[in-house]
Amino acid sequence: MSHGARVIRTGVTSAGPASTSPPAASSSASASSDGELVDGAYFRSCAGMLKVAQMISLLVAFISINNSQWTNYSAYSYFQIVAMCDLVMVLFFYIIHIFRIYRMLTCVSWPLAEFLHYLIGTILLLIASIVAASKSYNVTGLVAGATFGFLATILCVLSIWSSYKVSCITQSTSKYHA
Repeated sequence: MSHGARVIRTGVTSAGPASTSPPAASSSASASSDGELVDGAYFRSCAGMLKVAQMISLLVAFISINNSQWTNYSAYSYFQIVAMCDLVMVLFFYIIHIFRIYRMLTCVSWPLAEFLHYLIGTILLLIASIVAASKSYNVTGLVAGATFGFLATILCVLSIWSSYKVSCITQSTSKYHA
């Protein structure tokens, strides 16, 4: 019993009563009626734009830290590792949603995986940003990197909330209606 199959954040709603065609035919018909391989609605969705904003802020933070004179090697190398790992994971989930890979790989609970990624990544990013800010010593590039790290942390908290709202609240209310 997979709860991940019930929660699809593409904005596509069910079209009323069940059709008389078999499930395989209806899923291929819905995939062709949705358009192309790429989910264009996700580009314009709040979650999609939030992921793009996270990727941009993480990339700017990484570049700012990388192009500055470091005052503490371990603090900033930790910040760079956390920023790049978080950037890669956000890009991974963005690609998962854009190309609708979550529909093909139903063995993974994608809302739960995304929620856990954001929870762990946000905590690590917050720690890295605090350490980077405390070791910056008013070097402008390091301060800018820490600031964009905090901005990315805030954006990740928003993603945690939206991921929690979709995965936990939707599933808990759907069991009462089923």
